[in-house]
Amino acid sequence: MDSFFSRGCISPVASFGGINIFYIKSKKFKTNSINVFYHDSLNAQTAAKNALLPAVLKRGCVDYPTIRDISMRLEQLYGAIFDCGVTKKGESQVIQFFAEFISDKYTDTNLTKKITDLILQIINKPIVQDYAFKNEYVEQEIKNLKDMIESRVNDKVQYAVDKCFEEMCVDEPFGIFDYGSIEELEKINAHDLYKHYLYFTRTLPMYVFVFGDIAKDDLRYIIDAFSKLDRESIKRVKKTDTKADVSKVRNVTEKMDVGQGKLSLGFRTNVPPSSKDYYKLMLYNSILGGGLHSKLFQNVREKEGLAYYVFSRLERFKGLMVISSGIEVKNKDKALKIIEKQLDDIKNGDISDYEYEASIKSIETGIESLKDSPLRIVDFFLSQHISGADESLNDMVENIKGIKKADIAEIAEKIKLDLVYFLEGLE
Repeated sequence: MDSFFSRGCISPVASFGGINIFYIKSKKFKTNSINVFYHDSLNAQTAAKNALLPAVLKRGCVDYPTIRDISMRLEQLYGAIFDCGVTKKGESQVIQFFAEFISDKYTDTNLTKKITDLILQIINKPIVQDYAFKNEYVEQEIKNLKDMIESRVNDKVQYAVDKCFEEMCVDEPFGIFDYGSIEELEKINAHDLYKHYLYFTRTLPMYVFVFGDIAKDDLRYIIDAFSKLDRESIKRVKKTDTKADVSKVRNVTEKMDVGQGKLSLGFRTNVPPSSKDYYKLMLYNSILGGGLHSKLFQNVREKEGLAYYVFSRLERFKGLMVISSGIEVKNKDKALKIIEKQLDDIKNGDISDYEYEASIKSIETGIESLKDSPLRIVDFFLSQHISGADESLNDMVENIKGIKKADIAEIAEKIKLDLVYFLEGLE
């Protein structure tokens, strides 16, 4: 068993210029990976630029000027995988560049060094013409990103959850979509994006996670390679504010061409991700709507037949929770009433042994499944550093098992309904 499962935080093997390099040693997998994360505060003016940058950089670099050239190079490196993307963790925007490749012990070449060189080529040596990115690449990726933002409505379940959170936090950074807005996207040109790229690469804090079975000399090569990057005064990224008072519940209704209503309830938990109370919250969420065993599923969907689907989900980094369901529009009030009863039952300690034990088992299974994915292991350690938490994966399981029913009822008192979002049909 890999020893890092018993550590919640790992110390960097090197730190310089706002770059922290971590090594997660594992012999469990036949592949290694190098993960580069840039960390920025969510901001309406920069979110779209941050989202656009990796897409443009992925189009080509000095030595490999087209997507085809990069793909051919990856094929030469035993079919290595390269990708990049953007996500948000609370009020932080995280931009990732990622490469996965076969461990050197299974090849007759040093893939670690070659992959390191390729990643840094893509990030650090883009195609530039007259202090601007290649206009063709920028315009194409603006169109692709715009299409992606507009296509959010195609997944109505996720759209209803996202809109509920965004309406809750409309005046907070968390209300900004991961990929920014079309309005800001349309303002971007090749010159402005390159200017932002220089700020991005030189000033944003970086986390580099090296995962797998890496020789000491190769790890030193990675450290030396990143130490050569041009860095300036490093930006301080604000911590996410998880505290909020709820003076009254707001209602937001959106009309769209849908046959099924989407009801989402947004809650403030006021529980920071590094708090010990977060484990009580995890168990509370599982009992409420975390699976087939949950109160929402058993009562709203199965017993009353009111919902096509129903679940609850935590947003760990911002201290939020959402209950989301698909219902007939005419059943909105009835569904709200039954959902409210499940919330009250937990506050009153009305939790069956089955609900309690099945929820613990469900969370334990979920945590154990993280150990089977290098990407999810890396994301766990990144999340621990961003949130300031220090529990390990093994600690999390033990903490969950130590929670009593009374603890769940206690945490339920902290959770306040903030917003009811309803997506209904045009008629």
